[in-house]
Amino acid sequence: MRYHIEKTDRIPAYLQLYRQVRDDIVREIYPYGSKLPSKRTIADETAVSTVTVEHAYALLYDEGYIEPRERSGYFVCFRTDDGFAAAQNAPLTAPTPHRSAEAPEFPFSVLAKTMRAVISERGDTILDRAPNTGCTELREAIRRYLARSRGIIATPDQIVIGSGSEYLYSLIVELLGRDRIYAIEVPSYKQIEQVYRASDVTYRRLPLGSDGIDSTALWATDASVLHISPYRSFPSGVTANASKRHEYLRWAATAGRYLVEDDFESEFSLSKKAEETLFSHTAADNVIYMNTFSKTVSPSLRVAYMVLPNTLIGTYEERLGFYSCTVPTFIQFVLAALIDSGNFERHINRVRRRKRREGNL
Repeated sequence: MRYHIEKTDRIPAYLQLYRQVRDDIVREIYPYGSKLPSKRTIADETAVSTVTVEHAYALLYDEGYIEPRERSGYFVCFRTDDGFAAAQNAPLTAPTPHRSAEAPEFPFSVLAKTMRAVISERGDTILDRAPNTGCTELREAIRRYLARSRGIIATPDQIVIGSGSEYLYSLIVELLGRDRIYAIEVPSYKQIEQVYRASDVTYRRLPLGSDGIDSTALWATDASVLHISPYRSFPSGVTANASKRHEYLRWAATAGRYLVEDDFESEFSLSKKAEETLFSHTAADNVIYMNTFSKTVSPSLRVAYMVLPNTLIGTYEERLGFYSCTVPTFIQFVLAALIDSGNFERHINRVRRRKRREGNL
């Protein structure tokens, strides 16, 4: 083994170890079915506690890379050829209720105080027209937030602000083209299908299994755009495991294909770390990442955003650059202030801690 923990790094030791072991699993240094080194062995090698190793292994288990076996240790359950083992992904017999349908309330006092501060500090600039892709302040705040919390490295130029997910769905159709075939999860958030239908594009409905889209349906589809919600797809509550996420990336590796990663509500994962994003793991630069402030702040704000791959920035400017931003400047300044002040992430962490205490899955 060659694991090393940098004690002066700002990244916690358990996360450093998690990433190193995860990468070895993906590279098949530990192939499917193999046993991982014991917690004691790794702890001795890296000069950390067994509790630290246990936390790292717990994350790998949460994300579907490994599984514990009683009195035997931890074994790899991730495999790179899952896309060709469709029988393992049994279809859902019925949608599982989405247990977090109601948004945890953002503290109104904090929101009101921030709004007052923005009005006081910004004055009549809150009446100015925002740039077409959104205010620089909000796009920069989102960029920093995604880098530290989701592992997404992007520039403000890649970020587009819009009034809700449905609006951005329609922009994606205009961006990628109506001549393409799109694919969606079944079941999925009904507005996704409604937008594609209203946009008069051809789309395929791919059935969800217990860990994501059924592999047989995925590899058989003639679609070139796959719209997915890897974390807790609504209304089924299905979260794609690590093998399935890598399968999505392999599917998209064919030239001309794109993934639309709808990351709704992932901030409230009960995992000790943020859920992995496909955007941060793609080598093909062909994932459009989407998220919204509907759950984390309030659905009444009607604010969502997408992060474009670099390969699509020029196309967006050419085809859609003339579209005005649909979110009021004042609201964008408020959200930027909430993120930059730390209030946004404090709320998220507070909710996650409460859910973990309650055991609310």
